[in-house]
Amino acid sequence: MTLTRSLALLVACEIHPLNNLRTLTHLNKALGQSEEQVNAWYQHWIADGMAKLESAMAKTPGTGKYSQGDAPGIADCCLVPQVFNAQRYKCDLAPYPTVMRVFDACMRLEPFDRAQPGKQPDAE
Repeated sequence: MTLTRSLALLVACEIHPLNNLRTLTHLNKALGQSEEQVNAWYQHWIADGMAKLESAMAKTPGTGKYSQGDAPGIADCCLVPQVFNAQRYKCDLAPYPTVMRVFDACMRLEPFDRAQPGKQPDAE
């Protein structure tokens, strides 16, 4: 498996499933967790996953302007929405400078910028 695919799967299979809306709703409604407890759950799993992602990207020589190299790829397509979700839940992203550098590089590209949640027709 390529490193690019590994980074994409880290986000898509390790971070996202624990923090998707269906899981968070279940924690709240079915298990009776308060909003504060649900937010703590979210922040814990974001920190765990982002730390792994940061470590993998920071020590890999293939990391360039983007997750792997100097052109955006599948790992970046997975990373960007997860960062937006983490920001929505007020996660501290300062410990992940490589992740955030790549996120910022992606957001300078018009397709990523157009796809951000706040620019969607149903944005509040």
